[in-house]
Amino acid sequence: MIVDLSTRLDCAASTAIEHVTTSRLLEYVAKPLVRFVPKQPRQLPTIWHDGTYWVELRLFGLIPCGKQAIVISHPQQHPFTLRDNGYSRLIKRWDHTIEVAVEGTSTRYRDHLIVEAGWLTPIIWFFAQVFYRHRQRRWRRLAAKRFRYE
Repeated sequence: MIVDLSTRLDCAASTAIEHVTTSRLLEYVAKPLVRFVPKQPRQLPTIWHDGTYWVELRLFGLIPCGKQAIVISHPQQHPFTLRDNGYSRLIKRWDHTIEVAVEGTSTRYRDHLIVEAGWLTPIIWFFAQVFYRHRQRRWRRLAAKRFRYE
C-alpha cells in the first residue's frame, strides 16, 4: 500500500535539505508519536550517511514496538531525495522516499511510502497516514519558527 503526501515549507530548499539530512529532525518531527532508540550503532548519526541503522521503535516514547532497520541512501540530487528502504520482522518493506524541491518561492516536501506487512499492511498503512501527516505538520511549524528546535 502507498502513502503519498506533500506539503509546502516556508523556507529555502537548501535549508530543508540541511535539516532533513539530520537525525535531530527525525526525532523532532516524530515526537511524540514515535521515539527511535538506537541499537546498532548505539547512537544515530548527526548526519544521515548511506547505511543501515537498527532502532527500537517506541509508540508515544513508551510502548516498545520492535526493532526496525533504517536503510539510508541518497538516490538523486535533483530533486533532492533521501530514501529509507527499511524493514523489520513484521514489516517486510518500508520504502520511504523524501523529496525536497524548489516550488516558486518556497519548498515542496514530499513523503512517499510503500509498505508491505502481510495481513498487517492495512493497519500499518493507516498508522503511516497518521504518522506522516503529523510529521509534515511538525515540519511546517519548525520551518515557520526558522528551525528553532524546542
